[in-house]
Parts: sequence; structure tokens; C-alpha cells
Amino acid sequence: MPLVKRTVTVVHRQGLHARPAALFVEIASRFFSRVTVKKGRRHVDGKSIMGLLTLAARQGSRISIVVDGPDSQDALEQLARLVTEPLSETRLTPAP
Repeated sequence: MPLVKRTVTVVHRQGLHARPAALFVEIASRFFSRVTVKKGRRHVDGKSIMGLLTLAARQGSRISIVVDGPDSQDALEQLARLVTEPLSETRLTPAP
């Protein structure tokens, strides 16, 4: 599958911080594809919680999710949905 990219707006009240970032990493890590998240000129590994936290992506921030690999389309859909749809408190906790 070719490289796919989508620019989305972070909807979460606390932005892409702490628990939402942990859930993002958990989902990204389920896929073989390489995940990169961009905000402005910064590019970080989407499977690294420390990388995501350094983006300081607050509510309303525009980020680009770039996925390259065999399952890129499915990964992109799930990650974009995570960032753009409100999460219930129970979904903010990553599964064991």
C-alpha cells in the first residue's frame, strides 16, 4: 500500500496529551506501517509517546498523520478517527 496522509484538527479538550497520546501510540503500534505525525515543521514517530507529547498539540491544532506500509489505509482511518472524534472517559484508557 502506498504512503497515505491526512491533515486533521485535534478535537480533544486536553489536546493530544497524556491519555489520548497513549491511546494513539497503542493503536499505531498495532500496525506494521510506519506512522509519522507532523505539526508545523516538527515530525515525530507516531509510535512514540514522548515524540507525540513534544508536539504540544492542543485542542484546535492541525496535525498531519502520515502512514507508510502494508496496512497504511486502515491505520490512517483509525488514527484520524481517534484525533477527530470525541472520546468517552472509558475510551481514554488504553486496553491492557
